[in-house]
Amino acid sequence: MEKPKQNFINSESSVIIRTPDNTARNTFFYIQETGRIMPEDAGSAVCRQNVDSFLIAAIVRGRGELAVGDERSPLVQGDCLFIDCQQSFICKSSESEPWEIIWVYFNGCTSKQYHELFSANTGSVFRPVSFDKVVTAITEIASLCGEETRNSDILCSKQIMDILTIALTSDAAEEQYDSGLRRKLAMVNSYIDDHFSEYLSLERLSSEFYISKFYLTREYKKIYGRTIFQHIINVRINYGKKLLRFSDRSIDEIAHMCGFNDQSYFARQFKKAENLTCFSYRKKWRE
Repeated sequence: MEKPKQNFINSESSVIIRTPDNTARNTFFYIQETGRIMPEDAGSAVCRQNVDSFLIAAIVRGRGELAVGDERSPLVQGDCLFIDCQQSFICKSSESEPWEIIWVYFNGCTSKQYHELFSANTGSVFRPVSFDKVVTAITEIASLCGEETRNSDILCSKQIMDILTIALTSDAAEEQYDSGLRRKLAMVNSYIDDHFSEYLSLERLSSEFYISKFYLTREYKKIYGRTIFQHIINVRINYGKKLLRFSDRSIDEIAHMCGFNDQSYFARQFKKAENLTCFSYRKKWRE
């Protein structure tokens, strides 16, 4: 670990740079840099491009701006960033309301896949309800990096995992949905769980819950990220897996008990979900 010398005005400003060993690189989310800049030291902009790293930062107070490519986003207290540093970006504090910002540069594991999933739905900025948890996690990372122990890499990786979970579940658009709609869609899911072995159509569901089938289809996909029919298939496949493992019923019987009128369709959907045939799945779990 290296603590570079910095001419900070505020003693609470700090930067810690780390060099992970091969075990950390190959196993964990690993830390490359973490730090905190107080308002008195917030004058310099941060510019990055073609750096093999990912940045997560939290605006603790003050204001600023983020530019990623041609896209510009104002930043205020409570905002967080998640950026792939291969991209060209500039992050700078407001002159009139300089910020306090904390950050961590990291890599490893499935960092790239997490960012791809995040950016496809959110962009670069997210505003979590649990902002304090992000601040606590980054602060804990700084503490772990400042006083290293044999478990520091593992514990830092856990903190990154917690932050990524918050980032991926802080869908700003999702927060716009009223609780009434959420309750109704939860009731739709419960109804499907109780009646999946029966014939289920959009017409039946919309009639049961007094909701337009077009509105139901659209809003369900927005909130759950999958279609109603994908959920129905998933529930049926899960029940089919139980019957394959814990009963001696034939594939044809199981298909009909799961709500599939056609055994071959059940077999295709099962193979698509598990990448195994029904017979192979049963054999594998009974060996």
